Amino acid sequence: MITMAIREIRTYPDPVLRKRTDPVRSINGEIQKLIDDMVETMHAAPGVGLAANQVGVPLQVTVIDLSTRDDESLRHPLVVLINPEIIAAEGSITEEEGCLSIPECSEKVKRALKVTVKALDRTGKPFELTADGLMAKALQHEIDHLNGLLFIDRLSPLKKDFYKRKYRKTALQKA
Repeated sequence: MITMAIREIRTYPDPVLRKRTDPVRSINGEIQKLIDDMVETMHAAPGVGLAANQVGVPLQVTVIDLSTRDDESLRHPLVVLINPEIIAAEGSITEEEGCLSIPECSEKVKRALKVTVKALDRTGKPFELTADGLMAKALQHEIDHLNGLLFIDRLSPLKKDFYKRKYRKTALQKA
């Protein structure tokens, strides 16, 4: 029997969110458990994507699930990506974006309109995925996490500074 667990989602300014994650060298039971826990955590949050470092594990693993979207055109089944890399990007679009690691914050972020990503699936099989729309945005967002980037890093310097000050103030109030 496999037991899944909801893990704590790390929030800004946790240092694990700023570190580039390490490639997965071996897809073993530990990685399978991590994937299962990440899916359960993402669904419980609720969110559409989650990177391993968001649950404190500095490995190149991310999960994306658009299957529950209200708009059928935005639905996409669960995707597990291990060691993902964007190999092509085209166009650009600016849309509202949020993040489980930066609660109560959303801003318009410029992203590629369409991306192609290569990765390994949860069995270690290589695959490529070309996506546009919400899936393209989610892929870019989660891969940014694996590279130690947050969506606020893609904002103007003024807006970025605003959010950094806001979260420092919130952290001081919690202390």
